[in-house]
Amino acid sequence: VQLVQSGGGLVQAGSSLRLSCAASGFTFSSSAMTWARQVPGKSLEWVSSIYSDGSTYYTDSVKGRFTISRDNAKNTVYLQMDGLKPEDTAVYYCNARRAMTPTYNYWGQGTQVTVSS
Repeated sequence: VQLVQSGGGLVQAGSSLRLSCAASGFTFSSSAMTWARQVPGKSLEWVSSIYSDGSTYYTDSVKGRFTISRDNAKNTVYLQMDGLKPEDTAVYYCNARRAMTPTYNYWGQGTQVTVSS
């Protein structure tokens, strides 16, 4: 099982980035996919989720700026981040989980996003 993330970096406020998370080793299409982020010294913060039916959810601070999407043919989930703010600076993690048997909960390796003011 692998979740391989890419797409982080250093950008200026107002810029855009797209994070990708490529999955293998499990049934991606039936997984709920989530992006979360963590700032050093703080708890992991949920950012956005997309379910197998395509429904999407966002934390209030990113609504209207971030867009989560999935491509089941490519086993990949994306997080398009527009209008980035310095407070978006964090390590971003993707997560795959399934609540029904067989259950699982997998994490990507994390990717740094740094937004300068």
